[in-house]
Order: sequence, then C-alpha cells, then structure tokens
Amino acid sequence: MASPLKAELLTGVDFIVVRELTGGIYFGEKKRGKDSASDLCVYQTYEVERIVRVAARIARERKRKLCSVDKANVLETSRLWRDVATRIVASEFPDVALEHMLVDAAAMHLLARPRDFDVIVTENMFGDILTDEASMLAGSLGMLPSASLGDSTRGLYEPIHGSAPDIAGRNIANPCGTIASTALLLRHSLGLTEEAELVEAALHRVIADGARTADIARSADRVLSTSAMTARILEQIG
Repeated sequence: MASPLKAELLTGVDFIVVRELTGGIYFGEKKRGKDSASDLCVYQTYEVERIVRVAARIARERKRKLCSVDKANVLETSRLWRDVATRIVASEFPDVALEHMLVDAAAMHLLARPRDFDVIVTENMFGDILTDEASMLAGSLGMLPSASLGDSTRGLYEPIHGSAPDIAGRNIANPCGTIASTALLLRHSLGLTEEAELVEAALHRVIADGARTADIARSADRVLSTSAMTARILEQIG
C-alpha cells in the first residue's frame, strides 16, 4: 500500500509542510504495564524515500528549498531519516537546496522567521505538532487547508481542524480552510494550476481587504458569518 503524505499549505504564510502519515510513533507497538508504558517509533527506508521525493518535487516547483526536520541528535529513527533524505536529494534532486533542522529549532524558527521556509518535510508526530503551531501564524486553524495524497492523483482534501460540533449550525465557522482545500484539489488532483491560483488569490484579497470571521477578528473588526465570508470570496473568484 502506498504511504501517503500530508501537505498543509498555510494561507497567509507561504510555505508547505509535507508530513508522513502512516509511520512513526503513532503506529508503532504500544504497551502499558502497571507502572510503565511504551510507544515504539519505527520507520522503514522506503517510507522516508517516498515522502522525501514528494517533498523535493514540490520544492522543485517552488523556490527549490527543502528543510528536513528531525531529532537526529538523540533518535535513531531521525538519523535514518536524515541519512535517507540526504541521499535522495543529492542523487535525484541536485537542483534542490536541502537543509536539516532539529525539530525544537524548527519550532522556534517557524515563529521567529517563517518566511525563510519554503517546503518542510518531516515525520508524523513532528509534522502533527508543527502544523498546529504554524497555524497561529495565519491566525487560526480555520485558515489551513490540507491534502492527504498517495502515489496517484487521488487525494483527500480538507481543512486541518476537526468537525467542531460545539459551533455546528451557528454560521460562525471560518470557511477559508475548506475553500483553500479546493485549491489544493484543483492543483494536485486535477492539474488545474491557473484555477487553483485564482481561488488562492481570491482568499488573499478578501483577507487583505479586512474580511474576518470570529476566530480571526480583533475587537474593532466587523465579524462576518460563514456564509457572508464565503460570498465575499466567491465574488472575488468572479
């Protein structure tokens, strides 16, 4: 079975996080005893090769900068990750500049200098944490789209947040992450790059013009409902 990736594009901050989804500590053997517990983190070489290739292809289409995030100073799985990433990029993507960064440093630099990043590739748990952290750069989890992809053009496109049953039916949810997810669908599954750029440009214009849903509004802002925000974006798409 093809190992998928998760590419999360942060609206308002121009970088992409590519996260390996089916390996790592979340899927390793788990044990619980009376006074102890353990979770096993395992990565196979082919899993790292596949995700690094996908990230490098995305980087090649952008600024040709790839940052591989790991914890190679203490974790053996991260040492494997770093070795494989170095080999794949050097042999198959010599035109892509590869930087290695420890995950704790990456967490700091994402907040201090986010525009220095272009494409980030990392393992499952690190990616899970870093993408939620980075969502605050865009103001809210409601701003972030994601694509869960395999080796084919098929994918699952959705905002990164959950279903939020506490606000269901109140017309206050931020629709930007959902709409931006359609841009990822247009680009990655349908090959409609111009159409994807049209959707993304509409989102950026609406936000730049001051349109705000409750989750990203300041006290002085006029708050729009979900439907009103959606209508503003659709008007920009034209």
